[in-house]
Amino acid sequence: MDGNGVPIHSWELAPSMSAPPTYVAVVDDDRSVCLSFARLLRAAGIQAITYPSAEAFLADTKRPQFDCMVFDVQLGGMSGIELAKTLAAPGRARTPVIYITAHDDPETRASAEASGCAAYFRKNESGAEVLETIRRLTE
Repeated sequence: MDGNGVPIHSWELAPSMSAPPTYVAVVDDDRSVCLSFARLLRAAGIQAITYPSAEAFLADTKRPQFDCMVFDVQLGGMSGIELAKTLAAPGRARTPVIYITAHDDPETRASAEASGCAAYFRKNESGAEVLETIRRLTE
């Protein structure tokens, strides 16, 4: 407490301490995409946790509270769009979702946008654009 009896929070005592880590989930059945995103995000100081499927993501009972999630639209089982809809249950906090896809078409894009995604990228687009979007969404 300060001299006036007002609680002082730890971040007020040590403003030079780093902020809590930003956690981003990457769900893609292409291992090379997961590894690339993990390297890109970690180089930017973001904690990336990768999953090879929607089912693996849902089965992870020890996953942190994610600040943002990057889902491949087309996965081997449940799609990224279906995963986002599952996570958007009423009463749950809404975590921003970014979709990535190698199979861009108007119907898929419309489904992604209808699910309330924060952004939509083709896999051949710049990783820097995805990273900038993640930074903007997690500020």
